[in-house]
Amino acid sequence: MMATAIGRLSQVDIEVLAMRRRHLRSVLRIEGQAGHRGWSLGLFMGELASESGRRYLVARVGGSVVGFAGVLFIGTDGHVSTIAVDEAWRRHHIATRLMVALTRAALDEGCTAMTLEVRTANAAAQGLYRRFGLAPAGIRRDYYRDTGEDALVMWAHDIDSAAYGARLSAIEAGLGEPSGNGSR
Repeated sequence: MMATAIGRLSQVDIEVLAMRRRHLRSVLRIEGQAGHRGWSLGLFMGELASESGRRYLVARVGGSVVGFAGVLFIGTDGHVSTIAVDEAWRRHHIATRLMVALTRAALDEGCTAMTLEVRTANAAAQGLYRRFGLAPAGIRRDYYRDTGEDALVMWAHDIDSAAYGARLSAIEAGLGEPSGNGSR
């Protein structure tokens, strides 16, 4: 259903598909690279068991999971709950491909806005999210309890507009082949 190759990167096929339990070992390995306490196996399993109101994806290269992401659907809002890329695959547009797929999934669910929290020190991630039209909207103090870091809350409104559609199409065009995640 969700397995669709979404582009080439240096002659490497990158595939975005629905996260399954069989992917969790790789997902947890990537989660462990973050340097702070991430999601647990139990949390991921609980999320995967709750099929309604959410979508979790993995990015694969040659059958190996190189990134993952998730979005929750809350009313007309798509809330990006998690996104991470294997250290060896960073700066290869994996996160961009995952954000495209999450945004397309949110649009398919009737969302009109996207939101997320990001560590205030994570300038690279904030730059990615700004490309998707997310703008700072506030700070959540001590949001990341394991490190005491603050979170920057970001929002993109009117993602169902023609202007946002053009933005998303331009991002996809910059990746090479048109992307898809099988959910359109």
